Amino acid sequence: MTKPKHDQVTSTPQQGKTTTNHFNPINPNEAEKLSYDYNKAIAWLQAQGKKQFGNHFTICDNDVLLLRKMLSYFFKDSETALALGINFNKGIMLSGPIGCGKTSLMLLLRHFMPHQNQFIVKSCRDISFEFIKEGYTTINKYSHSSFKNHEPIVYCFDDLGTENNLKLYGNECNVMAEILLSRYDLFVSRKLITHLTTNLSASEIEAAYGNRLRSRLREQFNLIAFNNNTLDKRI
Repeated sequence: MTKPKHDQVTSTPQQGKTTTNHFNPINPNEAEKLSYDYNKAIAWLQAQGKKQFGNHFTICDNDVLLLRKMLSYFFKDSETALALGINFNKGIMLSGPIGCGKTSLMLLLRHFMPHQNQFIVKSCRDISFEFIKEGYTTINKYSHSSFKNHEPIVYCFDDLGTENNLKLYGNECNVMAEILLSRYDLFVSRKLITHLTTNLSASEIEAAYGNRLRSRLREQFNLIAFNNNTLDKRI
């Protein structure tokens, strides 16, 4: 799946992963027409996915329920969201196997939101590289400084688990754990929303980031997962 014109994905190029492609954005009138029309919205997602990744790209039958959950969130369709267990006050944590389309789906779905409310997709690996260069100010940048004119800056941290623990002046720091824990505090105090994509399971997240972070995920996120048997859409 894809990303619209004038937007650039801020992730470091990875094998098999597209990072800076473009397509024509969905315009406000088209978005309004698609709102609550799930079948047309899914068809739009598939059409844009094919434009971006080629005719081999397809949305499988097994993806439809997941897409309805995601669309109900971005449509703010209260009735459907309630039926599917989606909470608008939380962010989305989208998990699944490598190549199932997590990053691309988040990039597409944000264009069902008003432009001024669209979240920023940021690679966790890029953030780790920023930390090497900028130090602990990086943690503040993506947490307590995530406000502009008192309005929250919403990030989707892409590929949680692909970054490494880093050492700065001999001190080891789990950068993403610190950012997410700080954003959790801001979620509680200022309703700051965060989105995530990851290949990790809940137990793998606990092993990598600790029980303290894992215990906050359900409170902070709608946990939405692709089936573990989902095929690699890049092939």
